[in-house]
This record gives sequence, structure tokens and C-alpha cells, in this order.
Amino acid sequence: MGSLKQAIENLKGKSVVVTGDTGFKGSWLSLWLHLAGAKVSGFALPAENSQTHFSQLGLEKIIRHQDGDVRDAAALKKFINESEPEIVFHLAAQALVRRSYVDPKTTYDTNIGGAINLMEAVRSTPSIRSLIFVTSDKCYKNKEVTHGYRETDELGGRDPYSASKAAAELVFSSFFESFLTDRANFGAATVRAGNVIGGGDWAQDRIVPDCIRALKTSQPIVLRYPDATRPWQHVLEPLSGYIQLADFLLKEPSRYNGAWNFGPAESDKFSVLDVAKSAVAIWGSGEVKVDQATPKVHEAGLLHLNCEKAQTLMNWSPQWEFEETMFQTVSWYLKTFNKASVRETSESQLAKYMEKLK
Repeated sequence: MGSLKQAIENLKGKSVVVTGDTGFKGSWLSLWLHLAGAKVSGFALPAENSQTHFSQLGLEKIIRHQDGDVRDAAALKKFINESEPEIVFHLAAQALVRRSYVDPKTTYDTNIGGAINLMEAVRSTPSIRSLIFVTSDKCYKNKEVTHGYRETDELGGRDPYSASKAAAELVFSSFFESFLTDRANFGAATVRAGNVIGGGDWAQDRIVPDCIRALKTSQPIVLRYPDATRPWQHVLEPLSGYIQLADFLLKEPSRYNGAWNFGPAESDKFSVLDVAKSAVAIWGSGEVKVDQATPKVHEAGLLHLNCEKAQTLMNWSPQWEFEETMFQTVSWYLKTFNKASVRETSESQLAKYMEKLK
């Protein structure tokens, strides 16, 4: 059917919209698409500050970007209509579990209402032939089981973030079945990734940014849930799956429509404590402490994905194991902390990732 390398080559000259391009994953994806020769248009809230990966890359100078909110249906629809994209990657979201407890309404409005607005915009834009709709591994009803969740497993969510992502999956499915299933030459898929880490993430209450902030200021890394395991993966891993799947949807939509998992190998089961210890080792200094206070909010303790579908039908698999993922992630922060160019550092990691592509 094709490879990731071929999918990247096929992007040249294509018009692509990325919602959430100012975010961590969105900025990496937009840079990758731009370097591949795509005509990238991004729609997202303004970058939170000058430290963001988007700002440090200077992305607003190399792609067409418009500040906007996916909760604004009219603005989103106008932007997508005028962009006339062939491919849409929907990443705009409120993406933090703990923030969803503080502000559940914004989380629901953004992740569910934004999903409705996005699907309405897609429905009214005939140029779109391929839609990648990003949700989360947390869209699955977490039963704290040891096996990885498959695309056919039950959806659900206890915390507002997880519930909003499960609901967004239902919005997508309903719109597709009601309005888009008979659209000629059109394919659409939801994609569910693991816990994504990598350089350029500065969000609060995420383990790697929290580690880096502590290490830079010579403070101990304090962990709330040291034994919680997650499907840790470098940001480029799921993005590679999104790009390859977008290309497959252009060629054979009926086969590739639906839900897809993109995560690390199930054997890669590492805890929050493992991540913190690895960060300290690569940084070369630091200490790890555990917060003994009783957690105030619920967070899943065990979560893994089964990615056999992507491996079998797309020949997709992660390239970097946990150790390499941590090395590339912490090295990015070390280099930029020592005044290396963010743009050059990010581009060099992209080049390294693509070295072994077939």
C-alpha cells in the first residue's frame, strides 16, 4: 500500500490544515509537513508564551497561521472553507487531565463542541479527501487491565478529560455515518496515541516538563503517582502514524476509515518513576522524591494500547524504544538549554527519525 517515506513524499504541494498547530504535537506535525513541502495552514489559540515550541520554531513565519478557537464554529468553518485543504489533521483540544478537573466546562466545550464544529466544517468543504481526527488513549473506559486496549474496546472516562475524548469519538462516528459515509473519494479516521513526550513540551502537570523544570533549577523532581504506568512514546511516533494513515485514506478510504491506535510496544511498560530516573541519568544530575500526600484527584494507574491493527494493516511500528525516546527527549532540552537553536535541534531530530525510513 505504501510506506511512511512514500507518504511523506506524497505530501509535497498538498494543501493541509492542522488545528491546534500552536500546541506541542501540532507544532511538531506542522514543522514536519512544512519540511515535506506541504502547504500548511494552522488554526489554533495563540501560543501561550514565547517559550512554546511553536514560538521558538518561528512557525508563524513559515506556515499560514490564524489565531482562532475551535469553539467558534463560524470562524473555524470560514478558515477551513477558504484553505481548501485536501487533508485535515484535527489536534486542537484541552489536553490536560488535571486541568479538566479545574475547568471541566472549557474541557467539554473544546473537546466535544470543538469536535462538532470541526465535523460541520469538514462536511461543508468538498476539497477535503482525508481527515485525521486525534483523540486519546484515554478515550477507552479504563478498567486497569494488564492487556492493551484495542480499537473495538469500550469507550468511557471517569475524569472530564477522558470523558470528553470518548464523547468526541462518538461525535466523529455519528457525523461520519450520518453525513459522510457516502461521500466520494473521502476517508476519515480517529487516532488514539499513548502518552506523548519529546522536546518542546512545557505544559504544566506533565511528567517530562515537570522533570525538566526541576532539573534546570536544581530542585528535586516530586512525583504524585510514581508507580503509574503509561504508553510512553516520542512525539514523532504517533505523528508518523497520522501522516501514513492520511496518505492511505487518500488512496483506499473504505479500507482505512475508522479508529486506529498508535502506541509503543506493549512490552514497553515503564512507570512515572522510571521516566524521572531516566531524565536524571541523562541530564547528569538531580534527585527524585515521592509526594506522600493522598492524591486529590483520580488518575489512571495502568494504561496500555494494542497496536496490532496498525502493525498488520499499515506495517506501522514505533522506531524508538523507551531508552532512545528518553535520550532524544532529554537531549533536546539539554541542547536548547545550552543555547542551541530550537529550529535546528528539532529539524535534526526529525532527520534522525527519518534516517531508517523505507
